[in-house]
Amino acid sequence: MGFNCGIVGLPNVGKSTLFNALTSTAAAEAANYPFCTIEPNVGRVSVPDPRLEAITKIANPQKTIPTQLEFVDIAGLVRGASKGEGLGNQFLGNIRATDAILHVLRCFEGEVTHVDGSVDPVRDAETVNTELLLADLDSVEKRLVSLGKKAKSNDKEAKELMSMLEPVVEALREGKPARSVEISKDQQTLFEQQQFLTAKPTLYVCNVSEDEAGTGNDFTKAVEAMAAAEGSETIIISAEIEAEIASLEGDEEKAEYLESLGLEEAGLARLIRSGYGLLDLITFFTAGEKEVRAWTVFKGAKAPQAAGAIHSDFERGFIRAETIAYDDYISLGGESAAKEAGKMRAEGKEYLVVDGDIFHFRFNV
Repeated sequence: MGFNCGIVGLPNVGKSTLFNALTSTAAAEAANYPFCTIEPNVGRVSVPDPRLEAITKIANPQKTIPTQLEFVDIAGLVRGASKGEGLGNQFLGNIRATDAILHVLRCFEGEVTHVDGSVDPVRDAETVNTELLLADLDSVEKRLVSLGKKAKSNDKEAKELMSMLEPVVEALREGKPARSVEISKDQQTLFEQQQFLTAKPTLYVCNVSEDEAGTGNDFTKAVEAMAAAEGSETIIISAEIEAEIASLEGDEEKAEYLESLGLEEAGLARLIRSGYGLLDLITFFTAGEKEVRAWTVFKGAKAPQAAGAIHSDFERGFIRAETIAYDDYISLGGESAAKEAGKMRAEGKEYLVVDGDIFHFRFNV
């Protein structure tokens, strides 16, 4: 199980350049004109995790399989998208299908044409956020009209949905995103089923020039202040640098290039960590002679759910999870030594998965 992040923003902010760099492909055309990305491009990348490499050295498997992260490059948005302007309807529909939003903002000057004629990332963010909010508001208001008619005839489900939607529509009318509304646990599933655009967790990606990748600039500071005010996070990245890294072949060559720029790691690694935090994701591992593999589940997942990430039959027939903590596996030198030291535990259905757990699941077919 991986997760899906939609890369969004106005035209010509560097979305497709970043997508190409992160996926090391030329699947998305990066051109200096709006709407060069007509269909959403999807790319999957392996999630780099040093723990996976450490486990592999000990287990010496036939193959090692990392978990994956999926990026979706979505066509640029313009004002009026909520009313269908530009590629608005398509843009909004594609965002609705993603788990989280990576909102790319142009934080560099240059010759590339800006759709609004000047560089102002906070203004650009407000443009996109306003369109998402207006789309949600239009959808909810129409839904409430329909539900109101059903509620008059004592439709229980309609009344329940209305009670959840009413505070949401109030927030949207005040210019606040759907995620700002406190939803009770009983209504959480109902809320998630609505797929509100403004409910999706958002990470602001500040695209800067190569020489400002390590320091940021006045534009990025303005974005950080805006993000902090709404409880979101930011990351500074240079799509230009990521594109250069993607063109290099060996790890040593890439490391030397990063060092020459005064950077410790590529933007992808930081983006993945931020994405994991954004969606409350954690990683567990399975290790054996045939393969060592990383898997992803949501924080708070129980052992049977982790088993289900591998195969639905594992969850249905779950008996127990033979569990070794990552630190114990590494310090003791593998499964056998951990077992002899009493560090392998038998965990049941209520066990909460801990990031880094190494599992062997027992189940009935």
